[in-house]
Amino acid sequence: MTDKKKIAIVGTAGVPARYGGFETLAHNLVLNLNDTYDLHVYASTKMYKKSERIKEWEKAKIHYVPLGANGVSSIFYDLLSMLHAIFYADYIIILGVSAGIFIPFIKLFTRAKIIVNIDGLEWRRNKWSKNTQRFLKFSEKVAVRFSHADITDNAAIKRYTAINYKTASYLIAYGADHVSNQHLTKEDYRKYQFLNTPYAFKVARIEPENNIALILNSFSRIPTKKLVIVGNWNNSDYGIQLKNTYSKFNNIYLLDPIYNQVELDKIRSNCYLYVHGHSAGGTNPSLVEAMYLGLPIMAFDVSYNRATTMDKGIFFKSEDDLIKLLDNTCYDYLKFVGNELQQLAKVKYTWYAISKRYSSLIEAFDYNYEKPKLTVKLTEMTYSTLLESGHAHLNHSKLFFETSSKL
Repeated sequence: MTDKKKIAIVGTAGVPARYGGFETLAHNLVLNLNDTYDLHVYASTKMYKKSERIKEWEKAKIHYVPLGANGVSSIFYDLLSMLHAIFYADYIIILGVSAGIFIPFIKLFTRAKIIVNIDGLEWRRNKWSKNTQRFLKFSEKVAVRFSHADITDNAAIKRYTAINYKTASYLIAYGADHVSNQHLTKEDYRKYQFLNTPYAFKVARIEPENNIALILNSFSRIPTKKLVIVGNWNNSDYGIQLKNTYSKFNNIYLLDPIYNQVELDKIRSNCYLYVHGHSAGGTNPSLVEAMYLGLPIMAFDVSYNRATTMDKGIFFKSEDDLIKLLDNTCYDYLKFVGNELQQLAKVKYTWYAISKRYSSLIEAFDYNYEKPKLTVKLTEMTYSTLLESGHAHLNHSKLFFETSSKL
């Protein structure tokens, strides 16, 4: 029997997951592929206290890096992880592109196949300065150009890489079956008073591109509609300002981050509506999780939200749009939308299926897999072909990455 392939997973804060989307991805890749591969995951000492730093989890070996896995430090965090991985790994899966500029250098010292998941377009986030945005966009370009395979998690992001980098990225979405519908207890009703009457819900990082202000202001204008948002309000001046402004409204409840999955699902799975404001990224974890729970979804109208929901959601572009939808969408239609989205999620967004896609890509290298290159310029004609072949969702709104000025 041959030795198992050694897989290094770089770019997350670590496992078991306790932070965000990439961590949940790594967590579930370990659970689903630990019998097939020799898995290694890099973790941040900033996220796990010394007493929590186990050397192995679910058969995966954990390597700790004494840096933060997010923000500017993520560049060096990922670099150190890659440098360590070249000494043993057959495959290096890099989640994110902050250290993408180092991939050509890393390839000089290893025969490992380098697979990059570019996630969403990190450079588009408003929290970054123009210089940081330029760096991240360049790093993304290098990561896609020099990796042996690049992964996008959304059809709209795949089109972006096709247009900008002339490559046909490997499309792998995100799983959601780690969430579950929860029944409420008397203690839950005592703890969260808003559970007693219908409420809309959202969980997100409190950042401008998630349209938090738009959603909050919309609900502040319709006091009969209740809204609950879970987020990291105290992590930025933007969040603190929003919290100070909107916590004064009796119909708006602003909760701090909830990292316990069951506790979060108690609140999320019992809302009557999920409001999704993200306008930068790929397949947002919070969106597919809401879909899997069978929640009706009103989402900000950008192409990748339509791609994720296959046009089965309800979409808004402005405060007035959202208010009109909140006032005029009947319960029966919301229930219908929630059911449609749940059926879609149960087919497309399960961790078993997602993990098998990663495994298929790894195994493809045994058969001389090469990244597909596009040799013709994408034109409106090829765009029409995409629409005719089942990508009609791309025709409904301006692609989010086309809305900003060029860097």
